[in-house]
Amino acid sequence: MTLAWDPTTPPPVGPMSMTGPMWMPTRSPTFGRMIAWHPQPIPLLPALAVGLLAAYLVGTAVLHRRGVRWPVHRTVWWVAGVATLLAVTGTGVDGYGMELFSVHMVQHMVLNMLTPVLLVLGAPITLLLRALPSAGAAGRVRRGLLRLMHSRFLTALTHPMVTFVLFITSLYGLYFTPVFDWLMSTWWGHNLMLVHFLVVGFLYFWSLLGVDPNPRLSRRGPRSLPSPMVSVMEIGATAPFHAFFGVAVMMSTTLLVRFYAHPMPGWGVSALADQASGGGIAWAFTEIPTLLVLGALLATWQRSDERRNRAAERRWKRGEDTDLERYNAYLQALARADQERA
Repeated sequence: MTLAWDPTTPPPVGPMSMTGPMWMPTRSPTFGRMIAWHPQPIPLLPALAVGLLAAYLVGTAVLHRRGVRWPVHRTVWWVAGVATLLAVTGTGVDGYGMELFSVHMVQHMVLNMLTPVLLVLGAPITLLLRALPSAGAAGRVRRGLLRLMHSRFLTALTHPMVTFVLFITSLYGLYFTPVFDWLMSTWWGHNLMLVHFLVVGFLYFWSLLGVDPNPRLSRRGPRSLPSPMVSVMEIGATAPFHAFFGVAVMMSTTLLVRFYAHPMPGWGVSALADQASGGGIAWAFTEIPTLLVLGALLATWQRSDERRNRAAERRWKRGEDTDLERYNAYLQALARADQERA
């Protein structure tokens, strides 16, 4: 892909000058420049963010026309997730992320650990299944989606061990190997890496939170949720790896990636110090999504308990309290056993 330089913008200095003619920020980063809109040759991820928001709102509008109530908090979560996606891919964060390792690490953490959590809490699969009619072409799409949900491929892909490996490989397999420099050598590679962060994070939290239908829940039953202890253990399992990665990057006396070896002249940025800042961001950021996930799991389990209690109360009012019947039968069995021994 050949792109022309803006004649008013000086060419980039450093590693990106080897990747071809792409727009890059040349002035030192400030808060205003970081949140300003960032022109791109092809705004791939910003367009994805807008598309995700539009599709979700169309789905809620379809349900509204049918008189089906969609929880407002689900829409709020989804909008927040799209906003975080747009904030790190459509603003100056994206541009400065190609010049500074610390800014890139902000992108990585948000796309891999924050945006996916917010999107999963929006329950997009549930919305899609409810919005799609069961007849016609849309019905075929719906049935195809359900078949995919029960496919061996997706079952294997969402296995806790697979998602765990993918999640951790996004750190160690990327920054401690030449893969990062290779991907960052092209604009397409850079965007592919960002999409990878988002997809891997979504797969991980999708199967972990149990908000939407997924193969993991299908194996456990139609109304089941992941075991609370298992979910907490899965979250806790990734925390030491993230912490160790952040500390290793902060303490490193050599540059892990060559791409950021030459910061823009005049910015007063040391590549090694900037790398240490990126490690600190990776280490500190882990707590934010962890607390968010734990809070979401707690709320989900509480709602599940409330639903079970309401169902039990309705059965009791109808005289169908099976738990009480089983308990009474157990007491009667004990009484009969005592009489036989006597």
